[in-house]
Amino acid sequence: MSDSNKAGSTGTGRLFWGIMIALIVVTLLFFAFSIYYFGRVISGSSRYSERKGKSSEKVGVVDLNFTIISSEPLVRQFKEFGEDKSIKAIVLRVNTPGGGVAASQEMYEAIKKVRDSGKPVVVSISSLGASGGYYAACGGNVIVSDPGSLVGSIGVIISLTNFKNLAEKLGISETVIKSGELKDAGNPLRELNEKDREYFQSIVDDSYDQFLDVVSRERKINKDSLRKYADGRVFTGRQAKAIGLVDSLGTFDDALMMAGSMAGIEGEPTIVRKRERVTFFEMVVESLGRNELKEVKDELKQEYLEQPVLQYKFVY
Repeated sequence: MSDSNKAGSTGTGRLFWGIMIALIVVTLLFFAFSIYYFGRVISGSSRYSERKGKSSEKVGVVDLNFTIISSEPLVRQFKEFGEDKSIKAIVLRVNTPGGGVAASQEMYEAIKKVRDSGKPVVVSISSLGASGGYYAACGGNVIVSDPGSLVGSIGVIISLTNFKNLAEKLGISETVIKSGELKDAGNPLRELNEKDREYFQSIVDDSYDQFLDVVSRERKINKDSLRKYADGRVFTGRQAKAIGLVDSLGTFDDALMMAGSMAGIEGEPTIVRKRERVTFFEMVVESLGRNELKEVKDELKQEYLEQPVLQYKFVY
């Protein structure tokens, strides 16, 4: 083959690969832009998901269906729904054993703030509205439960685990240097002494008294009369109504209609829930990374590592 033919062949090959590379780049850019645009459409189309009713007037639904560790998700939703003038009332759907004391109190205050602003808040208790969940529920105008719901568990608990004997068997010891006698109270590598017990009991007693104050004030039950029911036990919805812990027996739909009626809505209201703003990319990554082992790890972490020490929680 002559030099001129070789040069022509080389030039043609370069042109071919140049065109191919350019097409690949353009295709990838188009694909990336399409995914980005599709993700924007999915994640940004609306803040709320809606279930249309006969009336266009809206009732917002907030779910408290988790063990209470942080108040932030519920407080944020109540703030948004409280400020949204298109939402005329709110139904709080409760299904929780409770959780941290401070987080439960923050939820109660956020719910009460919306109620006191004049926007009706109806609480609907599903299977379980216990302890911190019931504390939060007291911030609403009305509490509705099913006859078979479990309600109450007014009380406080601190659970302390001790590994002293196990540590000794494993040859593990600890040296503690502290600024005060109670600084390491609850240390799992030593037994509780009498002062430790008195210290923790005083915290439990004060937190319990705060719980009683809220329930007594909100439910209009004499504090001394309330004490005989506030020993940590739960009641069925029907029992709770007889005691005065709930206002009426009914379903979630009954609570929605009640909220609509309190807000002056005629007929079945349109129901709105907060839509989680998840991008398309996040959905893809989540689906690729989801596995049972990770889910178990996250549940164990939440149950044993992230739980607050002081809790309004129903233990079962």
